[in-house]
Amino acid sequence: MSELDLPDQSATETLAIRVAELSKPGDVIALHGEMGMGKSVFARAFLRALANDPTLEVPSPTFSLVQLYDTSKGAVAHFDLWRLDGPDGLFELGWDEVQEGIMLVEWPERAGDELPAHALHLTLTQGAEEACRTAQIKGWSDRL
Repeated sequence: MSELDLPDQSATETLAIRVAELSKPGDVIALHGEMGMGKSVFARAFLRALANDPTLEVPSPTFSLVQLYDTSKGAVAHFDLWRLDGPDGLFELGWDEVQEGIMLVEWPERAGDELPAHALHLTLTQGAEEACRTAQIKGWSDRL
């Protein structure tokens, strides 16, 4: 596991762009962290990088639970599992159908054992100062 300091929002966006560059179909990026830690900032920058569109509208899928995007690397499913009762609800969201594309998953702990073992785990936590975050990165040892 490695750890990065993210002193500002721009640093979080830069990390997201780098992960987007390294991602490929079949990947799962699991975003852990409390509310307000930058998961949505990361997701927005990641999706904009893959779509090659810095103005891409990226609404939070908090209510729809999943948003689908067509990108240069194929389909990307952005899941927000905050409101999911448990892993059983995943299949109603098309969880199985999107596994060949890239999956970006906020609140991945709600997926339980359905989260693939090969997922890249990013945990965003509060840093030393209010605007700072820390990213703990686990997985993709062959790429990072």
